[in-house]
Amino acid sequence: MKTSFVLPTGIEPLTRHPNATRPGQKIDLHHSMCYGCGADAEVGLRIAVTAGEGLTATATMQVENWMQGGPGVIHGGVLSGAFDEVMGTVPLLLRRPVVTGHLAIDYAKPIPLGSTVHFGCEIIGGIGRKIYTRSYAHLGDPDAPVAGAHALFIVIDLEQHFADYRDKAVHPS
Repeated sequence: MKTSFVLPTGIEPLTRHPNATRPGQKIDLHHSMCYGCGADAEVGLRIAVTAGEGLTATATMQVENWMQGGPGVIHGGVLSGAFDEVMGTVPLLLRRPVVTGHLAIDYAKPIPLGSTVHFGCEIIGGIGRKIYTRSYAHLGDPDAPVAGAHALFIVIDLEQHFADYRDKAVHPS
């Protein structure tokens, strides 16, 4: 599996915020209708991300029948969405909201329907508003990854970034 990712020169180590979610606890997110983590979304991944030590986290996702791509296996785009959710959540340990700037995935093995996918994720570092992360997925054996990913996230001002869209947001009734 290809796992190379060229980091920019000058990347700096980042530090966990003192008020960040404690290790072992679920990192609470933004709203219940989120496709990645929302409990009220009609169709969604329902991923719960758990804070680890330092700038790490873990997560799991059940591979359901509606996620099918090829016969009997998960669709690559669904796995992409899962990586985006997990890696986009970890910067909350810095207390910084982010949006995805770049996401690259290396698929190594098919993931069967009915599986539980386990994710490990960490923040590599950052420069200015840019935060770099990496993640891997496995089916229960961390030494046998089924996919890996790298991403760049951009720190945003939540109110300003979503100001033009808030009135169009769907909320559970």
